[in-house]
Amino acid sequence: MNLENLKTLRFSPALGWPAGIAIAIIMIGFTIAIVIVHRRRKGESDETLWACIRRCAICVIIAILALTPSTIASTTSRAVNTTDVVIATDVTGSMAVNDAQYGSTKTMTRLDAAKKAIDDLTGIYDNSSFAAVHFGANATLDVPLTPDIGAIRNWASGLTTEPTAVSAGSNLDAPIDPLLVTLKQMRAAHPHDKIVMYYISDGEQTSAKPRRTFSSLRQYLDDAFTIGVGSVQGGQIPEIKAGPSDSPSDQPSASGQDWLKDPATGQPGISKMDKKNLNAIADEMSGKCIVLDSTHTLDKTSVTSISKHFRTVETPKRRERVMPVVWPFSIALAILLAMEMGSWLANSRRLL
Repeated sequence: MNLENLKTLRFSPALGWPAGIAIAIIMIGFTIAIVIVHRRRKGESDETLWACIRRCAICVIIAILALTPSTIASTTSRAVNTTDVVIATDVTGSMAVNDAQYGSTKTMTRLDAAKKAIDDLTGIYDNSSFAAVHFGANATLDVPLTPDIGAIRNWASGLTTEPTAVSAGSNLDAPIDPLLVTLKQMRAAHPHDKIVMYYISDGEQTSAKPRRTFSSLRQYLDDAFTIGVGSVQGGQIPEIKAGPSDSPSDQPSASGQDWLKDPATGQPGISKMDKKNLNAIADEMSGKCIVLDSTHTLDKTSVTSISKHFRTVETPKRRERVMPVVWPFSIALAILLAMEMGSWLANSRRLL
């Protein structure tokens, strides 16, 4: 037993204080009686001083055991803190533009860069739950909150840009309504969870309708990020036809590709990433804007450190556990009782 344990040593009777105190008083009474009898019968009895000390020690140890000496162990619990990650991904026609980069100089469609970002998010938040929304002409909650990372990866791999025929222009605020409902439900069901929002888009607003603010989401979020995909130089927008061949990963580079034309010039239109809009949306959610390019990916940004901060939390509440320390006294009592038994047997044989 080290000095630190001695500092926390206290009595905690296993039978309760009333019974423990009663037994201890009786044993102390026996100890005093043994001493008195030994002194009075000194010279008239064959009881040795060692026998008197041994019997007193047995009574004292029983009294100590009745009071149950214990130490107090303080613990601070660590737990995986449930973090809920909500991903909203743009699937409008401009996400098929082949001008995005993700950690290399190789260009890819903006949607493909978004898919890589989502895959990295599932690795960064590997102990978290996810919900997923896609938005274009309309917004839909595709994956309700789930801890199944595989479901999110499957959802991301199946994302395609919406066909040109159904597109009504890019409207960045399309996901606000389903996000607001989803976040409100998440906060009500899990009030102690950390909720992090990732809004992935090229930031291009082509709808004539004024954009609504994202500030209504702020009350439910612990942190938020807008993730920019694409380039400020931009690229031509491929015409996406409905059907199984509408994957944006293949069409931009296909031979004889049809491009969307600018009604004002009659020439193929150019879509450019709008960082200004992405910054504005991030500010409205009290978050941060991150633009993905050849040198910036999600696993190389501040997202990683923030996710670790959310993932594990030490609870400030200390817990104390009572740990009885009776084994040294039990061993000593067993030895003394064995010696007493041996002495009694020896005396018995001598008197035969």
